[in-house]
Amino acid sequence: MELKDKKILVTGGNGFLGTRVVAALVARGVPRENIFTPRSAELDLLKKEDCEKAVAGQDVVIHLAAVVGGIGANREHPGKFFYENLMMGVQLMEAARLAGVKKFVAIGTICAYPKLTPVPFKEDDIWNGYPEETNAPYGLAKKMLLVQAQAYRQEYGLNAIYLLPVNLYGPGDNFDPASSHVIPALIKKVYDAKKAGVSFIEAWGTGNASREFLYVDDAAEGIVAATERYDRPEPVNLGAGMEITIKDLTETICRLMDYRGEVRWDATKPDGQPRRMLDVSRAEREFGFKAKVSFEEGLRKTIEWYAINVNEVK
Repeated sequence: MELKDKKILVTGGNGFLGTRVVAALVARGVPRENIFTPRSAELDLLKKEDCEKAVAGQDVVIHLAAVVGGIGANREHPGKFFYENLMMGVQLMEAARLAGVKKFVAIGTICAYPKLTPVPFKEDDIWNGYPEETNAPYGLAKKMLLVQAQAYRQEYGLNAIYLLPVNLYGPGDNFDPASSHVIPALIKKVYDAKKAGVSFIEAWGTGNASREFLYVDDAAEGIVAATERYDRPEPVNLGAGMEITIKDLTETICRLMDYRGEVRWDATKPDGQPRRMLDVSRAEREFGFKAKVSFEEGLRKTIEWYAINVNEVK
């Protein structure tokens, strides 16, 4: 699909990932005025009529908007995370179908995978079990977009695709301790400990769980490449094809931030899913996507950004 002449709705287009997706579209020659990025204060996607307004006159919908957070936020708000993510996606795709939108790009989540998925996660394993309990309501709500996309393709011929990005990170991430994911949470803890002269930090879990991380600019490139070139019903992983334990991640962040203090693990807090790493071969095969930013380079950029902007993100 040639995007230059298309009208494109990017929900969540003013957020952490959305701003990068918009930049990637502009870099491909899409005029900025052709990209619609309404804020939730303007259009509430929990309301059917606002979904209809959002898609009116659009050729492509890239649905990034989501209610998200780390393990703590997922445990605190399972009902909110389930309902709001489900209703936004279901209503928006239905409105897009009725409006004659040419392509719908649904962004899912790594949390949709079963808790004990063999590593590396292959897309064909997505239905082989129940997700990890702490984020299952969120993961299942987003997973319903895959069901809807495939059903709408089958019955109505809607060109809807479904992407599964792994944990994202990068400059501009959410550093609020109440809702942040692991990388910004650790960066903030180490920064605060250094500033206060504290000789230790506390971290959740045992440190034994593993995760894969994708730099946010790489994720945006993958999403736009799929928008241009992928038109099949099967879901596609977006990741970097790497795996690191939370313990090693914490030690790496301490090293990069020159923090010599102790890390105290709170094993009363959950680890979440035991392991996460994606098989990323389908994305490379189908639309040529491969992550470019190395993990350590991405961490350095994220740490540098936070150090400069710490007073603005409190």
